[in-house]
Order: sequence, then structure tokens, then C-alpha cells
Amino acid sequence: MSLRSKEISDGILRALTIILGIALLLYFLHKISAVLVYIAIAAVASLIGRPIVLFLRRRLKFGNTFAVIVTMALLIGILAGIIALFIPLLAQQGQNLSLLDIDDLQANVENLYRQVIDYFGVASVDIEQNLKDSKVFSKINFGFIPNFLNSFVGALGSFSVGLFSVLFITFFFLKDSKLFEDGLMVLIPDGKESRLKKSINTIKDLLSRYFVGLVFQILILFIIYTIVLLIVGIENAIVIAFLCALLNLIPYVGPIISGVLMLVLSMTSNIGADFRAVILPNTIWVMIGFLVGQIVDNFVSQPQIFSKSVKSHPLEIFLIIIIGGLLFGITGMIVAVPGYTAIKVILKEFLAENKIVKSLTKNL
Repeated sequence: MSLRSKEISDGILRALTIILGIALLLYFLHKISAVLVYIAIAAVASLIGRPIVLFLRRRLKFGNTFAVIVTMALLIGILAGIIALFIPLLAQQGQNLSLLDIDDLQANVENLYRQVIDYFGVASVDIEQNLKDSKVFSKINFGFIPNFLNSFVGALGSFSVGLFSVLFITFFFLKDSKLFEDGLMVLIPDGKESRLKKSINTIKDLLSRYFVGLVFQILILFIIYTIVLLIVGIENAIVIAFLCALLNLIPYVGPIISGVLMLVLSMTSNIGADFRAVILPNTIWVMIGFLVGQIVDNFVSQPQIFSKSVKSHPLEIFLIIIIGGLLFGITGMIVAVPGYTAIKVILKEFLAENKIVKSLTKNL
């Protein structure tokens, strides 16, 4: 009986130790979550830069370190161009909004609303009376806009620390590409190292093509949106186009958000102008351009990316993205495709004879 009691107590103690260890590990990971984010971003950046490094090494016969330095300079140059595009605009808009007459902005929004109601012939008397009774416009605090922008500009200081960390990690991911691979080899049983190496190389190739494809996807949408917005004469067309193109990275939800954003910014860019003669025609042309961009993206860009990079059926991708979204929200939707691709590669290498695995990985 005492022996049985000792076994039970040892089992309980062992279980409590495991639970405590897991809790401490989760707490530790929570505390270093910023570092994990830096590593994840650096990994994506290194996968995007990997084809450039390989091109410089194989075609132009650059040394590994020099090829990495050139690639990093190119990536930093692109990033600097994006920052140079946004920072002056944010500073200018922040200054303008800090001096903004909030009452005047509220009056303009109410005026735009009345023009929309009058144009579409809605029962404006009833709606306006209800709005007047509810005082909805008076309850909207437009003063949050300057405060939000001031907070955003203040956060740019901490952003610089994260940027330096990501660039530093990315450099060594590109320079010592086997650093992560060698670390995993310690955890793999003897005799299976070659399989893991093959899986890692395949994952690198597929995900590099995937992320490079996403860059081109954003670039194509950015060009289409910019052309449309510039032709229509929307203020800050380049910044709006870039934001809407970038939101497209969020599967299914992103295009909806970018469409609403483009619609709102198009209508409010000419506040005070005549709705029938200016605002409505401009907004219609902008939304037509947006739909053209989405058609090109859905029927040309995305099929090319999925077929040539992750090599998965569109229905398969759709289900994986939905499952990722249900489990982990927006983040899950973004990482679902690359994560699923990596899992498929590993399953094919270690469970190639399984019927389900064979069916899912037949195109890899």
C-alpha cells in the first residue's frame, strides 16, 4: 500500500513539475515575445532576400559576405524609400490636424451626409430628424484624430530599436544560412539528418518564391491603385495606394478593408465639393479601378503565386486560411499558407507512404 501511495505521489509530483515547467516556458516566451516577433520578421526578410543572394553568388560570382551586404543594402534602400514616403506626410498631416478646426470638420461631414441623402432621394427629413434627436454627430469626438496621430508619431522612436534588431538578425540569417539548420540537427535522431536537411532546403525554396510572389502582388496592386487615384486627382494618392495594396496581404478580409478605406478616403478627400458633380463621379472611378485591381489579383497574381510557390489547390488554400483565421485570428490567416507549406514538406519527407500525405503532397 505504501509502495502504491509512493507511486501515486511521485506521479502527481511529476505532473505538477511538468505543468510548472510549461507555465514557466509560456511566461518566458511571453516576456520575450518582442524578440520572437523580430526573429519571425527577420526570417521572412531573409527568405525574400535569399534569391538575390543566390543570384549574386552564382551568376555574378560574388563572395557570400559581399552578396549578403549588397542584398541588405538593397532591402534597406527599399525600406528607406517607403519610410521617406510616409514620414513627411505623417508629419505634415499631424501638424495640419493639430491646428484643425474640429467644429469645421464636423460641419463638413454633416454637409457631405446631407448631399448623399439628397442625391439618392432617401427620406432625408425622417433621417435628419432622427439624427438631430439622437445628436449622433455631436457625440462623435473628432478630436481623437490629432491625439491618435501624435501617439503614432511618438511610437516611431521604439520602432527604430525593433528595426535595427530585425536588420541585424536578417544579416546573420542570410550570411549564416545554416545557423538555424544546425540548431535543429541537435534535436533530430541519428540517421534522419539528411531528410531534415532536404526538407529545410525545400521549405526555403518554396517560401522564398512565395514571399517574393507576395512582394510582386503588392507591387502590381500598388501600381494599379496609384494610376487610378492620380488620374482621378485624389490627394495623397501614393500613400493611399500603398496602404490599400499592403492590406491585401490579409487573405479575404484585407481586400474588404482596403476597399472600404479607399471608398472613405476618396469621398472625404474633396469634402466641401459638390457631391453630384465631383465627389460621386470620382468615387465611382476609384472603385472601378479598385475592382480592376482585385480582378487582376484574384485571376492572375494569386494563381501564379500559389501554383508556382506553395503548389496547393485554391480550395485547399481557402480551407487552410479559414482554419487559421478561426484559430488565431488575422495573424493565423497571414501565416496559414507558409506554415501549411512547411508542414506538407516535412510530412512528405518523413511520412511519404501515408495515403493522405501522398494525396496532399503529390505536387511537391
